[in-house]
Amino acid sequence: MKNLVIVILLSGLILGEVKGQVFSIGPKFGVSQGDVHVTDGFQGEDSKMGYHLGAFARINLPIIFLQPEVLYTNTGGSFSDNSFNYDVSFDRLDIPLMIGVKLGGVLRLQAGPVASYLINGDMVADNGTRQKIIPPKEEFTYGYQAGVGVDIGNFLMDLKYEGALSNSVNTFPQVQTDQRQNQLIVSLGFRLF
Repeated sequence: MKNLVIVILLSGLILGEVKGQVFSIGPKFGVSQGDVHVTDGFQGEDSKMGYHLGAFARINLPIIFLQPEVLYTNTGGSFSDNSFNYDVSFDRLDIPLMIGVKLGGVLRLQAGPVASYLINGDMVADNGTRQKIIPPKEEFTYGYQAGVGVDIGNFLMDLKYEGALSNSVNTFPQVQTDQRQNQLIVSLGFRLF
């Protein structure tokens, strides 16, 4: 009976270790530097420091890994026309799906699509006027992310670039323009198992 208990405990530890190598999950947070590209008589100005927080999961397959994430993201930027400067702020739900390969035991290369849902947005002119951003008619906008990552123990760090494939915002009240959001993203995560 004592040997059976030891075998069951060891089996549980081994299966837990294998499961941890195949599937892991944990929190993720970080910062981003985003800007807004504009057309139709407007000029892009300064980029804006933003942040994100959420969770990730990783599925390690024999050659590649899949890493879906769900993140609350705050980002934005600024632009101007001949008379006013505008600061914009976006609160979004971002859902990236990274597909990557591990190089050695530490370094990762990854890329994949990201779907974004605009939760809230504001535009503030330099005269103090604040306006709500009208989201696009589609529920989600789409983009891509690509970058590198490092895994050290249970910690992971990602450096990614995000580009837009569809409009982030179709229009501001009284400002018809096409904004495209690009970001440089640095993230830290922790594998819980």
